Amino acid sequence: MHDNRGPGTEPGTGAGPGPEPENLRLVHLLRAVTVEFGLRQAEFAARNGMHPTDVRALICLLDAARAGEPATAGLLGTRLGLNSAGTTAVIDRLERLGHVARFRDDRDRRRVLLRVEPEAVRLGQEFFGPLIDGVLAVVDSFDPAERDTVRRFLTAAHAVFTAEPRP
Repeated sequence: MHDNRGPGTEPGTGAGPGPEPENLRLVHLLRAVTVEFGLRQAEFAARNGMHPTDVRALICLLDAARAGEPATAGLLGTRLGLNSAGTTAVIDRLERLGHVARFRDDRDRRRVLLRVEPEAVRLGQEFFGPLIDGVLAVVDSFDPAERDTVRRFLTAAHAVFTAEPRP
């Protein structure tokens, strides 16, 4: 593992004498954004009688739909890092709440697909819409080259996290 903190900083804390290196500040900012987003997801879950994992499941299913991927229980379990029993529990909870529907694949009737229901999308847009609008306003203030740099950074950071095996 690379340690880019520089001399004099304590591992894992970012504390120590001297200014923090710029590249580490970026990592800390990314972490702060992800922590805040996680807190907002937990708040959304609590307001809507869900477990935080249920919100992550909805995000995974919406991402699959946007990418044109068939949303199966297997795909969801893999993306959430859950075994089949845990995945089934999440799907059952979301189905009971009316947020997800199971349906047979038209091309392969043996396969069951998952779909996020419109009411769940409405709830998500109502809660997260203002936040997304705020982020879009920030992105709109960047020129195309700056947006490309941000995209490259986030894509590469995402690749680092998805390449690392989960503990």
